[in-house]
Amino acid sequence: MIFLHEVHKVVGPKERDFEAAIRDELRAIFGVDDRARLLWYLHQAHGTGPAYTVITITAFSDAAAWHDMAVRFHAGDLRGFASELDQLRHGVTGKLLLPTRWSPMEPPDMAALNQPVEHEPTLYMEDTGWPHDGMLDDYYQLLGDLYAPMLKGSKLLELQAAFQPAYGTGHRAEIVLWQKILDHQGLLRLLESETPHAYPEESWMVQALKVRDQWESRLLRTAPWSPLS
Repeated sequence: MIFLHEVHKVVGPKERDFEAAIRDELRAIFGVDDRARLLWYLHQAHGTGPAYTVITITAFSDAAAWHDMAVRFHAGDLRGFASELDQLRHGVTGKLLLPTRWSPMEPPDMAALNQPVEHEPTLYMEDTGWPHDGMLDDYYQLLGDLYAPMLKGSKLLELQAAFQPAYGTGHRAEIVLWQKILDHQGLLRLLESETPHAYPEESWMVQALKVRDQWESRLLRTAPWSPLS
């Protein structure tokens, strides 16, 4: 299974039109068979980054399914729909992702994801990290050995998935952590608190700095109809 991660810079006054196009039209296109499904539709929370930013993650059963859809958007029957979407956004960037070996995410049930849902919005923290030069494997190993097990007991975050860009489709030295926020008050305390001057040597905050010191966090909120909450 392969995942398409897209960052859409939506035109402000057309935000609802863009959301409706993804919810009603794109999902119907995917619903013809079980080879592609939208998993998440999320708004970047206002005040935490660029305005009117939408993140979508789409699952494809395999690379061939992605290829067939890409050809349809590029030069086939969906070229017109792609143009319609472009009228509703300033731009979009995408990358293909593969799950890491230690990612807890199970392959989604593609057939079940075609059913309409309605739920309360959910907050996610998306962390994208870039290791020091030549230390991708070290970062990958440390995340699997230390960070992922640490979150199993966390009351703040639940690690739902971890991804790497597929070969040749994005920044190679990068890992994306997909985390549901379980405790909103705990998140507030995290935002209000200064980083302690010292952590135990064996802690994640100390060990991680040996392999990376650059990462980006996004606070994202699911739409009420997002197939996964």
